[in-house]
Amino acid sequence: MRYVVIGAGAVGGTIGARLAEAGRDVVLVARGRHLDVIRRRGLRLDDPDGSRTLAIPAVASVDELDWRPGDVALLATKTQDTEPILDALAAHVPDVVVACAQNGVANERMAAARFARVQAVLVILPAEHYEPGVVIASSAPVPGVLDVGTYPTGTDDVSGAIAADLTAAGFSSKPDPAVMDGKYGKLLTNLGNAVEAACGRDDPAVADLLAAVTDEGERVLAAAGITARTGDDDRVRRDGLITQRPVGGRERGGGSSWQSLRRGTGSIEAEYLNGEIVALGSAHGVATPVNAVMAGVAGEMAAAGEQPASRRGADLLAAAQVS
Repeated sequence: MRYVVIGAGAVGGTIGARLAEAGRDVVLVARGRHLDVIRRRGLRLDDPDGSRTLAIPAVASVDELDWRPGDVALLATKTQDTEPILDALAAHVPDVVVACAQNGVANERMAAARFARVQAVLVILPAEHYEPGVVIASSAPVPGVLDVGTYPTGTDDVSGAIAADLTAAGFSSKPDPAVMDGKYGKLLTNLGNAVEAACGRDDPAVADLLAAVTDEGERVLAAAGITARTGDDDRVRRDGLITQRPVGGRERGGGSSWQSLRRGTGSIEAEYLNGEIVALGSAHGVATPVNAVMAGVAGEMAAAGEQPASRRGADLLAAAQVS
């Protein structure tokens, strides 16, 4: 089984590097200067126990590969980049297994519209990517939790094989027939990504914003009849496994949305996190003003190149009340 890791940033780079270290066959799909550095010097993985550089084959797009039977296309991009990649995959390798190691719950729907074999991957993996050719994983000795199941439910031999390889690579991974319940629970947690990105962690209104987006999310999922593992379940899965420590003497800067603003990527995945709740709320008659504000503000900040933690939480709460 070869893993074609599409999106070799924080999450994808960490997964790809650890799989390669464990002797698995890996190809990275990256872009820009990140790709150039990986090709020239290898991918450097920094974690609390040290730093190492791995020579891993890397390409710029999925159409550069000579695809093989048994390959797994492991998506680790942000959701806003998923559909063009899936279209390219469908054109070149329509029978491939697609595994979505991504936040949110929209990626699996997109993949299932194009592919018969889709694996959902619950991702609890604190990692960062700022410098070309470098990814940082801040949990050790277990870098993350990556549970796997077929979409929409169940497991199969591929789920088991992927979980076994991820376990060999040091992750906590198991086949989970209800993995989407876990991903909906993680969605509730990720509603706070836009809050952290917009306001930082020290804003006095952050706690109220987090409570508001989560409350709306829970009410929406209940109205939609969607089962989600709660935050308590998520903490149980993490307990004793996700142990964040400084890397190179530096604490982790922020989550994935915070990093998108920090790097000035021009896009952010709030539309598929907070926006997912807004869309479901509209469909089921549940008001979601705070998530709507957070999705809109995060998108504005990304488009304008605004740095994280430049908005006041009190202003965002007031805007939600007015709307």
